[in-house]
Amino acid sequence: MRAIRRFTVRPVLPVSLVGLTTLAGNLRWSWHPETQDVFAAIDPRLWVEVNHDPVLLLGAVGRERLDELSRDEAFLAQLEAATSSLNDYLTGERWYARKAGDDAPTAIAYFSPEYGISAVLPQYSGGLGILAGDHLKAASDLGIPVIGVGLFYRHGYFKQSLSREGWQQETYPVLDPDELPLHLLRNEDGSRAIVSISMPGGPDLLARIFVANVGRVPLLLLDSDIEENPQYYRDVTDRLYGGNSEHRLRQELLLGVGGVRALRVFSRVTGASAPEVFHTNEGHAGFLGVERIRELTVGEGGPGLDFDTALEVSRAGTVFTTHTPVPAGIDRFPRELMQQYFGGESSPTPGVPADRVLALGAEDYKGGDAGVFNMAVMGFRLAQRANGVSELHGHVSRGMFNGLWPAFDEAEVPIGSITNGVHGPTWIAREIFELAAELGADVDSDDTDALWPLVDKIDDKRLWDLKRTLRARLVADARSRLTRSWIKRGSSPSELGWVQSVLDPDVLTIGFARRVPSYKRLTLMLRDPERLKKLLLHPERPIQLVIAGKSHPADDGGKKLIQEIVRFADDAEVRHRIVFLPNYDIAMAQPLYPGCDVWLNNPLRPYEACGTSGMKAALNGGLNLSILDGWWDEWYDGNNGWAIPTADGVESTERRDDLEADALYDLIENEVAPRFYDLDENGVPTRWLEMVRHTLKSLGPKVLATRQVRDYVRELYAPAAHTSRALNSDYRGARELSEWKQRVRAAWPSVRVEHVDTDGVGDAAEVGATVDVHSFIALGDLSVDDVEVQVVHGRPSADDLLLDAATTVMRQSESYEGNRHRFDASVTLDRSGSFGYTVRVVPRNAALASVSEMGLVSLPA
Repeated sequence: MRAIRRFTVRPVLPVSLVGLTTLAGNLRWSWHPETQDVFAAIDPRLWVEVNHDPVLLLGAVGRERLDELSRDEAFLAQLEAATSSLNDYLTGERWYARKAGDDAPTAIAYFSPEYGISAVLPQYSGGLGILAGDHLKAASDLGIPVIGVGLFYRHGYFKQSLSREGWQQETYPVLDPDELPLHLLRNEDGSRAIVSISMPGGPDLLARIFVANVGRVPLLLLDSDIEENPQYYRDVTDRLYGGNSEHRLRQELLLGVGGVRALRVFSRVTGASAPEVFHTNEGHAGFLGVERIRELTVGEGGPGLDFDTALEVSRAGTVFTTHTPVPAGIDRFPRELMQQYFGGESSPTPGVPADRVLALGAEDYKGGDAGVFNMAVMGFRLAQRANGVSELHGHVSRGMFNGLWPAFDEAEVPIGSITNGVHGPTWIAREIFELAAELGADVDSDDTDALWPLVDKIDDKRLWDLKRTLRARLVADARSRLTRSWIKRGSSPSELGWVQSVLDPDVLTIGFARRVPSYKRLTLMLRDPERLKKLLLHPERPIQLVIAGKSHPADDGGKKLIQEIVRFADDAEVRHRIVFLPNYDIAMAQPLYPGCDVWLNNPLRPYEACGTSGMKAALNGGLNLSILDGWWDEWYDGNNGWAIPTADGVESTERRDDLEADALYDLIENEVAPRFYDLDENGVPTRWLEMVRHTLKSLGPKVLATRQVRDYVRELYAPAAHTSRALNSDYRGARELSEWKQRVRAAWPSVRVEHVDTDGVGDAAEVGATVDVHSFIALGDLSVDDVEVQVVHGRPSADDLLLDAATTVMRQSESYEGNRHRFDASVTLDRSGSFGYTVRVVPRNAALASVSEMGLVSLPA
């Protein structure tokens, strides 16, 4: 029989154990082993059965055991130590208070469609969510006042299993918020805090607000599954990345518009500072900018600004991060659907003109599609500062979106880069932290610089033994997961004795785990199955592969790739050397990264935006074997792993895959495996460990999320707060900037570079010589203060395009009739070879983040 209603019965803890509720309610336990030890001590067997979930554990433990623990002095002392540690963590002074500076914002709102914080809160699908979770954790560690905003999906993403034939199968278990580390945000009178959004045709879409405590960082998760909503609105937050275009649009309106409204409620109820900076993690939350414009123009109690002034106010405090290296990965909605939602009487942002909203996401540039609304394009237009997630991805993004700034070369498109990082305490094996502490490191400090020199103090044998311990743990975990997978595929336990010989803790272990879109090339390793078998079964230098990954439920191509890997791994000849583990998640990843000796990544360059999985392996002494893409292109130095050569310029994808697979096989056979098995008289591969040490020292400081978040504070958050304050103090600055931009745009067609002269050189010159450049500029209706005149100089290509260009600002020297002026500059020739230059005029205003922000430039005819 089916239950007609369900509810959760919460445990009543003895007074001496109430600290357990505090510990379970803050997700810091997910990266703090000592707190996990407290819960494990309650009932070790039950702790394993509930998959290390403190909330479930407290709901399942018996009353007798709780009474026993309430009198156990040793346990109570352990509990007191853990609660004191949490209190110190939440209240102590951290990096932000000491080092962030006066320009640092009082609060930052961080919006993301998914968050990977812990396996017990499955609100993530892949790298975007894991990055968002690590961002919040690192912000907490550093004391940065971030407030996270997202959606609560009652089915999460999905759980993956395999059919007998190796085909991916999806299930969507219902998540009970009462069994998760969440609490409802309530108004002062105890009622649920609710946000409401108008929808075309009505009724309003309503959502409650759950709060997850991620250390110091509150994470607000909006949930539409409430009885006041009709079913089609209750389903808005049903699952991550599901549904048709209209369903996704509703989700993104709830995230962006509803998220801003949830922040306002949170500030009112808790007294938290209102955010000065809004960070949009991908375009999914882009509507937050439209809602902020509504607040500033027609919002109750707002300043009543005009649209253009409000846009400048909102832009100044907004940061947009793009993660997408391919246009197909961007959400684009039919323009007709957007008109339906924003053009009627029940707009989600009433009072904001529909034509202005639609213009924000219009692909009104060469090669654009006039029939769609592009969420990434809106993200760029609503944010004054934008970035990609690695240096290479920044370059790719500038090329993808150059159409928004067509007058500028790719290098000057205003999209920078901050390379992602990973949260060390989440991903580094506990034993590594314990070893560092034994060597004198303060592993709880937010300053990690002192950790890396300690690597050289570790004895080779001890380091090698530690890696074997971590490898053995992975082997045990993989065997357990493989057994469960085969039972789900229809095998009986009596058929699975062979699983206990799967993998070997003394064999070179290569990991490969990620989402499974085609460009990540899950099956590149299968291009030559017989050669792969020889590597797996080599009599002296065998390798073993641990593989995992999910394909989007609608991506049958990705599912086919998984099936190919599974069928190969099912072969009795090699199944002890290669495994595919279904349902890749944080719980699987945590033993996987430390247990691997090599982390493999072979995407189709340059489609990997960053690829942080290899960072997690590196922090655990793993070596990367990767295509030079994402972060690896930036930080590979020839000694911290191996770069798989790429067949750039080969047009045939089949031929390219063949060439790059051959290069992969060659590296494993001739370099990776021989070095791993090259043992000295003590059974230690000293040359291998040299690379491990170098990896830890060269990559360790770079790949941490604390480095990443500090970069955001210094390069984006603090400048955004500074500009925002300058414009927002009484909105006069914003009005002036808006009016100035409108005046400059209207007058720009009359700005001309009429003539350029050069003194000091002929057709050839020596290094150190000076070129005097004179330009004659007509400014039309603009003043000299409205513009900057620049000499742009560099090495010309065969078709005269300037390479490695630099700029020198020209100074006004004379003025003539008709608002014409002469500008002069001297350029020193500091290198030999071909030299070229041009002169340009760009807008100049202290409130602009870059000269290319407005997309205006005047060049010689």
